[in-house]
Amino acid sequence: MTPFRLISPSFATGEPIPKRHARDGDNVSPELEWTDPPPGARSFVLIMEDTDAPAPAFRQWAVYDIPAERRHLPEGGSSGAREEGLPHGINAFGHSRYDGPHPPHGDPPHDYRFRLAALGVAKLDVGPRPTAEEVWDAARANILGEADLIGTYQVPR
Repeated sequence: MTPFRLISPSFATGEPIPKRHARDGDNVSPELEWTDPPPGARSFVLIMEDTDAPAPAFRQWAVYDIPAERRHLPEGGSSGAREEGLPHGINAFGHSRYDGPHPPHGDPPHDYRFRLAALGVAKLDVGPRPTAEEVWDAARANILGEADLIGTYQVPR
């Protein structure tokens, strides 16, 4: 069986995320594509987090109730608006949209993890304006499989 994979045409795992996708750039969400979800997947949830930020996790993007037939999120679809009607959790900046990488000036490059979870439920049981943490907590009990993509970003000096 082929593994569940998440990729972006903008950057490969371990490579720098282009400034276009950063908060100090255009703050445009990257295009994402996925293949071979586990059998029984009824929806997907996507979380982007800065893994180098102090705990708790600093989640900058949360999209949930992505239909099982989807295999793609277009570039810019979550920048300032809901992606084709898909619900968003409130991110660490207080927005229900994508907010790109933005580590503190002077920090070494931070890792940004895009986590795509295939879920065994079609809809998450969350309130009308859940936080990214509430979205992820609701998803965790229903995960059938996960795929991730990690990019790096450092604020230019």
